[in-house]
Amino acid sequence: MLKKILNLINKYRQPPISYARSLGVSIGENCKIAIKNWGSEPYLITLGNHVHITTNVQFINHDGGVWVFRDEIPDFDVFGKIVIGDNSYIGNNAVIMPGVSIGKNCVIGANSVVTKSIPDNMVVAGVPAKYICTTEEYKVKMMKIIIPLKKKSGQQKKKFLIKMPSNAFIIKDALK
Repeated sequence: MLKKILNLINKYRQPPISYARSLGVSIGENCKIAIKNWGSEPYLITLGNHVHITTNVQFINHDGGVWVFRDEIPDFDVFGKIVIGDNSYIGNNAVIMPGVSIGKNCVIGANSVVTKSIPDNMVVAGVPAKYICTTEEYKVKMMKIIIPLKKKSGQQKKKFLIKMPSNAFIIKDALK
């Protein structure tokens, strides 16, 4: 019980990357991590360099569905490693399933469930995640509406964005 309490305290005191490494997550250089929940087998997760993990991303390294066989086979368990390649971005609330490898230069859309491995240079999204475009195609599309505000203060950003015309923002097509 004391160990659980100390682990909980440690979880909230340490920065996310330090905490993840203390659990056994292998993390490359220049990563940005916004989570502290790494699932039940964090030591089976590897992140490359310059990987961004946003809020509420979940990593699942086992198949809990084998529970239905435990009366027959009490030790039934299966696991899968998860590997995220260099320079990849995992959007809010994405779920990465066991055995998945995500290539280099990939974008995983928010709320996606990644059930299959993703090759390099792809943008995927959905439930289950499906191919949307290449990262190069995504860059070309986004360059048309780029708004260079990263070095501005919150107030400067707000003032600028409020004055922008509506057609300068991301606009989604209607469902058909």
